[in-house]
Amino acid sequence: MPRIIKLFNLNDPGWGRGNNNGSEPPPKRPQGSGDGPPDLDEVWRDFNNRIGSLFGRKGGGGNNRPGNRGGMTPPSPRGARIGLGVVALVAAGIWLASGFYIVQEGQVAVVTQFGKYKSTSQAGFQWRLPYPIQSQEIVNVSQLRTFEVGFRGGSRNKVLPEALMLTTDENIVDMQFVVQYRLRADGAPDYLFMTRDPDESVRQASETAMREVVGKQSMDFVLYEGRTAVASQVQTLMQQILDRYQTGVQVSTVAIQNVQPPEQVQAAFDDAVKAGQDRERQINEGQAYANQVVPLASGQASRMTEQAEGYKAKVVGDAQGNTSRFTSILGEYEKAPAVMRQRMYLESMQDIFTRASKVMVDTKSNNNMLYLPLDKIMHLAAQDASKSSVGNPGSPALVSPPIQPPLRGNAVPVPQSSGSSNSNTLPRDRTSR
Repeated sequence: MPRIIKLFNLNDPGWGRGNNNGSEPPPKRPQGSGDGPPDLDEVWRDFNNRIGSLFGRKGGGGNNRPGNRGGMTPPSPRGARIGLGVVALVAAGIWLASGFYIVQEGQVAVVTQFGKYKSTSQAGFQWRLPYPIQSQEIVNVSQLRTFEVGFRGGSRNKVLPEALMLTTDENIVDMQFVVQYRLRADGAPDYLFMTRDPDESVRQASETAMREVVGKQSMDFVLYEGRTAVASQVQTLMQQILDRYQTGVQVSTVAIQNVQPPEQVQAAFDDAVKAGQDRERQINEGQAYANQVVPLASGQASRMTEQAEGYKAKVVGDAQGNTSRFTSILGEYEKAPAVMRQRMYLESMQDIFTRASKVMVDTKSNNNMLYLPLDKIMHLAAQDASKSSVGNPGSPALVSPPIQPPLRGNAVPVPQSSGSSNSNTLPRDRTSR
């Protein structure tokens, strides 16, 4: 090894000057050549001589001796073995070094041995057996892959064979959606070896799942309230299909970008939608009116029922009370008929005279001047009239005849007549003097 280092030392000043191993002085150069750098031919010749000396050959420096063809001696067996060993070691080192590789973060390396899957290497500096024994293929598992179905780039660039789908009520819808997916960490071998074209398999699985889900739903459900539900069902069905095919793919998102009727029937569909909206509006208005009228009628019916129940209870109670009163009076009457007749007569007269509008005045033993409290009498008469009008709204109120104003203060002259009583009409009160 020191010999090899000495032969190929880059600091040797004899390079290109005929000094093979740095042990011999450089030959004299022709006059006028100067001390400039050596020619390329001389450098190449020197390099060949050093390689030859590695295998036991010595250059003759232009010395053509007999039996020495080209100024070189045949290599010795020991030198040849050393040279071949060095070359073999260098070649083996280069071959083994070719097995080193680097796996970036977010990637995995799938190692195959003679074309068969061997192992999966994670991110970092890795080594495998060199080619052709083993080889590796880098797979990006962190990349979020996206593709569009039904359009390309924008909603106007439609792909009708992919977008047009049939619903369960035999209507056609224009469905445009986007699918995003990535590879599972342990799914790189399946992604490479289990499917010929895994990305195309994901696209076909998405179209299959979407057509199956849309074909089981009505057109109104797909267009309006069912978009989120349809996307969720499609994602679940896609994942089941891809897992059954062992593609190593994990579906991240299924987003519906646009769904509408075909352009050829868009106008007719808009009219149908407007008619449906008018129908719903009228139904809602009728329901609102019903919600307003029915509770009001129910309240009125309940109120009338309660009033009837109250009136029934009042009438029954009054009848039962009158019956009890009559029974009690009858018992007392049977005990003392005369006393009860006198008492009943006095109570009846009191009740009649209380509601009467005439005042009886006995002036047989009195003077001509009487004092009558007309203000209180008029006040009581007004109260009785109001009570009578409130108690019987349909009957006219009793009006007392007008009273003549007194001459002095509240004194009213009343003419006397022997053996008879004078009467004066006063409002619903009676005063005896």
